[in-house]
Amino acid sequence: MVFEKIKAIICEQFELNADKVTEDSNLIGDLGLDSLDVIDLAMSVEDEFDIEVPDDAIDGIKTVGDFVRFVEEH
Repeated sequence: MVFEKIKAIICEQFELNADKVTEDSNLIGDLGLDSLDVIDLAMSVEDEFDIEVPDDAIDGIKTVGDFVRFVEEH
């Protein structure tokens, strides 16, 4: 369920095809996001799940699955 919500955020926010977004998708390499996009995504995830994603955690988030695991752990 967390993955589906994050996937929906990514698809809506960055106008990506849902088929392109998997847990293994690299945010920058596969989905074409840049570092500012990743920060924007982190802010959207914070709003959706009512959590805080610290800057140092963002540096370690490389894939969609990394975001899913971060949300599930917090």
